[in-house]
This record gives sequence, structure tokens and C-alpha cells, in this order.
Amino acid sequence: MGINNIPSKVCTYSCVYCQVGRTTRMRIDRGTFYDPGVIARDVEAHVAKAKKSSERIDYLTFVPDGEPTLDVNLGEEIKLLKALNVPVGVITNSSLLWREDVRRELCRADWVSVKVDSVREATWRRVNRPHRRLEIQRILEGITAFAESFTGQLVTETMLVGGINDRSDDLYETAEFLKGIGPSTAYLSVPLRPPAENWSAVPGEVELTGAFRILSDAVEQVEYLIGYEGDAFASSGDAEKDLLSITAVHPMREEAVATLLARSGASRDLVERLVAQGDLVKTEWEGHTFYLRKFKKDR
Repeated sequence: MGINNIPSKVCTYSCVYCQVGRTTRMRIDRGTFYDPGVIARDVEAHVAKAKKSSERIDYLTFVPDGEPTLDVNLGEEIKLLKALNVPVGVITNSSLLWREDVRRELCRADWVSVKVDSVREATWRRVNRPHRRLEIQRILEGITAFAESFTGQLVTETMLVGGINDRSDDLYETAEFLKGIGPSTAYLSVPLRPPAENWSAVPGEVELTGAFRILSDAVEQVEYLIGYEGDAFASSGDAEKDLLSITAVHPMREEAVATLLARSGASRDLVERLVAQGDLVKTEWEGHTFYLRKFKKDR
């Protein structure tokens, strides 16, 4: 269940790929936006409705149209929501993690996603277009300090923009940083919805596969966030469903695809059909053949 605790486009960044558009009110000073008690009561009412409808809520997640840690009452809001006995999550762009108060408040959450699009200053500035008073080194140090103190589940998200932060040399440095903070999962995403800047390109399949392999060498669990929500990650007997589900989050080597087909009693023709109709993409990377789910932009 998403919680919007920040007015639209109040943010520390103006990312080129942002689906909400360019930031209209850029700031790094924290402030009060909404009454924590009002937020808590509204969320409690929605939780009650969900329970009445037998709908499962995995997390109450702060995911506003701006940067959630700009809210000076974030810690109090997390505390109030914890009383509902539903795990609380926060999706942050990491830009204020150099602040001790922000790290302390985020430590109250159960699940936190931190953004790491690049650890190179030039690339970071080009992709995230940060507030002029922000410094990437302080941010990276803040992320590291938070990872060391956080006892909940930490994940990272890296948004890849074609021709900017999807190059191997940039990704190797990002992967090395992620290795140091040890997230439970490192997510890779691409601009699937209309971005703030039309030139924000989706990386090619070769670059996307390469990014996955580079991060996989540094982090135990890497997954795509590319729009398709598959849920079968073991053989169910339906080879087509399994193949599309698995390749939506992991590129599969040709040998693994052959094993899955054999286990399901399916023929190679299935793969060729999925490639022909545009549901599956075949690509080569470092001498191996991979297959991944063809993602489609939301236009």
C-alpha cells in the first residue's frame, strides 16, 4: 500500500527518467508537509478496508511523488504505522542519507530501498540532476553508514539509462559499491513510462544482460524491474509461462532454457515462437547466449 507523504515534485533530484516529470520545487532542507496523525488515520482506514476485502498487504510503503526523507515527520509516521502490525517500507533516492537524523528515522522501517544509479560524479549529475548543494561522496558514505546500522531488509535500485550509466566501466564501479553495502537484492530497472526527458533511452538487451551479469558477480541476488510481473520461478509444467516469468527477472543462458524445456516436455519450437512474436529476446554476451523477457514501454 503506497503512502504519499510529500507534495508532487518536491524533491532533491530532477532525474532525467522520472515518470512524474521534472522537479518543480527542488530542495534539500527537511520540512513539515502533512500532519502525521492524519496520515496514520488515513492509512489505518485503508488497511481496515483491505482486511475487510481479504486483500493482503505486504508493506505500508512510503513512495511519494517526491523524496520521502524530506518529510521531517517521517520517523514519527513510521512509528505510528508500526502500530498497525504491517511491515513498513520506504523507497528513497538516498540523497539525504548523509544526515544522521534521516538514517536514524529510516532504521525504524522494516524494508528500505536505496537508489544507486551511479557512483561516478559526472554520471550521477547527468542522470539524477541533483540539488546544487548535494555531494555524491557524502551520499555514498551515508548509504554505507545506513547499511551498517540498519537491521531490516535493505535493497537497492539502479535505473539504467541508455548511453549514460549502462556502460561496463561505470557498472563495475557501481557493482563494487553495492558489494560493500550487501543488499539482500539489487534491482535493475529501465525507463518504462514516459520520462521527464524524451531522450532518456532504454538500454539495449545486450547492455541490460551485461549489467545483470556484472552486478551478479558482486551481489548474491539481482533482479530486473522491467514491468512484467511473472510469479513462477520453478518448473510448473507450463514451459511458456515459466520461461516468460523467469526471464522477466533473470536472463537465462541457453543451457538453462534447454533444461527447463526438457523438464516440461516442451520443444525448442516454443522458444523460436516467443522470439518471433517479440515476447522473448535472444542476445549474446561474453561468448554466451542469453534469453530475456522483452519489455514494453508504457505509453
